[in-house]
Amino acid sequence: MSYAKGMPTEVARAPRTDAGLASAMRVSVMRLARRLRNERDASEDLTANHLAVLGTLSRHGALTIGELASLEKVQPPSMTRIVTGLCEKGLAQREPGSDDRRIVVVRLTSAADAVIQESRRRKDAWLARQLKELTPAERQILREAAPILERLSQA
Repeated sequence: MSYAKGMPTEVARAPRTDAGLASAMRVSVMRLARRLRNERDASEDLTANHLAVLGTLSRHGALTIGELASLEKVQPPSMTRIVTGLCEKGLAQREPGSDDRRIVVVRLTSAADAVIQESRRRKDAWLARQLKELTPAERQILREAAPILERLSQA
């Protein structure tokens, strides 16, 4: 075991097999994601699912419940509950579709923009502080790995 900032950690070893790499990445990515989720403001009263949907709507614009569910890899009834929560908080609104009035699209409200920006700012600041602890060579490796990780996340 090694110690970083007084906390015991396992010594990181490069996995020798693809299965080992998959396992190591799964654990590391899950821990990093959990740590970033913890950076949200508790006063926001938003779940990780709420924040994920806000981010998706911010990136893609207005979407139907089905489109949101597909992008977030959840079932439409689950997405309906998430969207209802966002609407109750004044962060999203449902509107009739422009081409087919029977279709409902979900759009962010102006209040959502401030929530999204503050959440991203807080998480980026935490991650930037962590990156400063790495060597320049380690940061370069992460710069090269970032597009690959993004590609994996979209598969």
